[in-house]
Amino acid sequence: MPADRRSRRSLTETFARAVRTSSAGRRLAAARSELAGRRVSLRWSNLFGVVALACVVVLFVTGILLMFWYAPSSQRVAYDGPYAPLDGRQVSAAYASILRTSFQIPGGLLVRQAHHWAALLLPAAIMLQLAVTFFTGAFRRRRGSWLLLFGLFVVALAGGWSGYALPDDMLSGTGLRIFQGILSGIPVAGTWLSWLIFGGEFPGRIIENLYPIHIAVVPVLLLVLLAVRARVAYRDTPSLYPGEVGVPAYPNAAVRAGGLFATVCGILVLMAATVTVAPVWLFGPSSPGDASAGSQPDWYTGFLDGALRLVPPGWEIVWLGRTWTLALLVPLAVVGVFLAAIALYPFFEQWVRGPGDEDARLDRPRNEPTRTGLGVAAIAFYGALWGAGSADLVATHFSIGLEAVVHAFQALALLGPVAAFVVTRRVCLALQKKDGELLLHGYETGRIVRLPGGEFVEVHAPVPADRRPLLGGPRPMLEVVARPDESGRVHRRDRLRARIARAYVDDRIVPPPAGRMNAENGVVPEGVGRVAGEDRTHETSAERAGAA
Repeated sequence: MPADRRSRRSLTETFARAVRTSSAGRRLAAARSELAGRRVSLRWSNLFGVVALACVVVLFVTGILLMFWYAPSSQRVAYDGPYAPLDGRQVSAAYASILRTSFQIPGGLLVRQAHHWAALLLPAAIMLQLAVTFFTGAFRRRRGSWLLLFGLFVVALAGGWSGYALPDDMLSGTGLRIFQGILSGIPVAGTWLSWLIFGGEFPGRIIENLYPIHIAVVPVLLLVLLAVRARVAYRDTPSLYPGEVGVPAYPNAAVRAGGLFATVCGILVLMAATVTVAPVWLFGPSSPGDASAGSQPDWYTGFLDGALRLVPPGWEIVWLGRTWTLALLVPLAVVGVFLAAIALYPFFEQWVRGPGDEDARLDRPRNEPTRTGLGVAAIAFYGALWGAGSADLVATHFSIGLEAVVHAFQALALLGPVAAFVVTRRVCLALQKKDGELLLHGYETGRIVRLPGGEFVEVHAPVPADRRPLLGGPRPMLEVVARPDESGRVHRRDRLRARIARAYVDDRIVPPPAGRMNAENGVVPEGVGRVAGEDRTHETSAERAGAA
């Protein structure tokens, strides 16, 4: 009879046990336990950060591969690759390496196009994340997190712009020529800046100067900002809407985020395999003496081009012995003030309204009409500048005079934000009023009953208890009063703050208490539900949906 043998632990089990018992394993287990007890919102609008992270990962993976194939040199070489229309032409080494990557390296075109699509999607994901953070007031708890997110947006723009110029094709060369003209138009320091960035007369050594920014400076800044933002997010408890319970961060939210991450990566690869982007072989090599008509920048920098196109011609003055081109300085100043206002808005609102007791709670945009109106006005202004960047294409495609298109965008840039603010504010107040009516009168059930007097009314049911906090309207706000100081004077700053604070609370609709009306006014008592006599008011909305 064979002797009993003691079961041996496998190599993987031994390794897993060693990891669990190590200090790193214990810290990981503690973090996992802490995340399991943390509740996060289930709303889809909170997942734009996952989309941005997926874009960053695709950019890093594809960028590392492209580093081995790309030649960052402006030196002229004779092209001898398989693309016949350019055979024997003098092109830059950078352009020749892009063609070699696209036509001669297996999978090179797929990698390059995935890199480009990820670069196009990243600013959009960050912009949507900024919009969600702004409209829900998520910046109130920690305004530094807003600055980190805005910094990510600026770095993404810088990374996209620096990569846009590296192929050294005619399209990027035209964009660089425009950029060099903008630099040269800056008084006093313009010529010096142009020589510093381009390394001499255009085109100079712009490829060699932009390449380190694109592969070193931008990636390091992205990693640092992402790491700091992740640390801040881990340290703070997630913000929820009033009355929202949320789901555990681990495993529920983590699995959802992982699935979306994989989906975004897969879609980017699929788009790279099926949709052509930036066909530099069709544009031809860059030529300092030529420019491409109808050239357009990548979509995320279109608003900068549009700001330049909306300025009336002939804006120049002579001052201090120099010519000051207002057609250049005014757009730069307007765009700079616009971006600075976006970055500093959380601090402005904090100064106006002061800290609140419920800063950890998210707002419904309708409950903050002034802030929501300002956000929509900013979107309208950005949209006008962005659309103006394609004014020439609008004119040619729709057979409209270019001057008429420019005038239309000028009017839209000036009047559009004002109209957007007014309309958005009124819509928010109307939605607040609707929520108040739901709390007061209940929601419609679709059941018609006949009263003892012969009148037919529709049965209303009270709003469920779990939804009442969400419909509760704007959060209470402390009144800001301009008080005199010790000498009895009221400072202008305090008066200005009080006036702006009144604008934030003006026309705010205070929701009524959740009351009930008698059957004569069309609301049945609590206890009448879908079936007469059935009391379902104690159920949550999820339970009622499941029963239905």
